[in-house]
Amino acid sequence: MIDTDGARAEWTFPAEPGAVRTARHSVRDALRAWGLDPVLGDVTVLLVSELVTNSLRYASGPIGVGLTLCEPPGENAPFLLVEVSDPLPDPPTERTAAPDDEGGRGLQLVAGSARRWGTRRGRTGKTVWFELPLPG
Repeated sequence: MIDTDGARAEWTFPAEPGAVRTARHSVRDALRAWGLDPVLGDVTVLLVSELVTNSLRYASGPIGVGLTLCEPPGENAPFLLVEVSDPLPDPPTERTAAPDDEGGRGLQLVAGSARRWGTRRGRTGKTVWFELPLPG
């Protein structure tokens, strides 16, 4: 984990099945260390789990996860920025899952839970990001 000035944490996980579990534990531990609300932690862990699972399913390289506590100046409310990166350049596709489908709900969960979300291309691959408002 890299932690700069207490407001940023990031990890890189190998593209292996255990990465999802390790990412969940790492994110939960960081949010607890920052003293954030457990409900925010549950939502964050769920969404990170979905995005890391998507990366495992479609990409074959390392998966990056980053958390940033953002306190913009002015009247904007503070938020948690969460980023999940992988080496696949193609943006994810949001789809509608049928009731019996095993997958296809990850981006729907992100879109329905986050204040904002999106994707951006990097030098190698892409990043899916989302923002969650901080309570209080």
